[in-house]
Amino acid sequence: MITASPVARITSPSSPTDWRQLWREAVTDAAELLALLGLQHLADRLPAADAGFRVRVPRGFVARMRHGDARDPLLLQVLPQLAELDEVPGFVTDAVGDMAAREARGLLHKYHGRALLIASGSCAINCRYCFRRHFPYGEEIAAAGQWQQALEHLRRDGSISELILSGGDPLSLATSKLEELGRGLAELPQVIRLRIHSRLPVVLPERIDRSFLNWFAALPLQKVVVLHANHANELDAGVDAACAHLREAGATVLNQSVLLRGVNDDADTLTDLSERLFAAGVLPYYLHQLDRVHGTAHFEVDDARALKLVEALRARLPGYLVPRLVREVGGDSSKRPL
Repeated sequence: MITASPVARITSPSSPTDWRQLWREAVTDAAELLALLGLQHLADRLPAADAGFRVRVPRGFVARMRHGDARDPLLLQVLPQLAELDEVPGFVTDAVGDMAAREARGLLHKYHGRALLIASGSCAINCRYCFRRHFPYGEEIAAAGQWQQALEHLRRDGSISELILSGGDPLSLATSKLEELGRGLAELPQVIRLRIHSRLPVVLPERIDRSFLNWFAALPLQKVVVLHANHANELDAGVDAACAHLREAGATVLNQSVLLRGVNDDADTLTDLSERLFAAGVLPYYLHQLDRVHGTAHFEVDDARALKLVEALRARLPGYLVPRLVREVGGDSSKRPL
């Protein structure tokens, strides 16, 4: 029996709205965000100048927040807090040693066989716990100059078999820009796998459109997409559809989360997240301990509590739904299991 190619099996994304329009319409003012949720009385608690890290959140993601709830777990991920201004020992601007791993413009080489491209400095959503909130994106975008510096390094290093696109968010790039990279990778036979780390299929699922899917499905590489969702409430029907399209295009779809105080640091919430991800066809992959970046200390959960939470998950879930608890330590040869 002849089976259809991945391209032929892709169904049309359900939303006709251009993702770039939705990107432009994102909420970029913290006071407006509070007003949309009926929380305008809290505006006087906002830090000046967004604590130096601009607010950005798609309106579709705002719509998933609970109106009138100042402790909504989605809101807490994106709303600036006065605590971000605190100076806390051990919290620094480059917590995971990115700059020490730089090999070319926008190319980081930390682990054997894998290289990471800082494909873009833009995100559809600015998460307050972001480990690259202080990263010098203006100097380190791999996509500049048609990816030439990064591709040249990859040509010289035959040990790299997997390329990881990160950022920012690599799917903030136009599909035509991703096509440039695809053409360059076609000249590198040692690269057999492309991994994309992106929050867009969760926060702006309209990005997974026909143009992107046609390019992605045609790539002659093994494909992995690692999403980033921290709470089950982040997933809705639009996210489900985006995940289905990615799988139809030949991707293995995984999720990584960050353990965040007040957002997902209880066993019920983490259990619900794993179950909801699997219902969307996504496997839990990593549960990261917080990267100790300046401005994020109020999100930290101590290791003892984190380990108890994972033990609780093991008692409730099948093993394939229990994410691995890890920490990234600059200079290590892999993520450090806890």
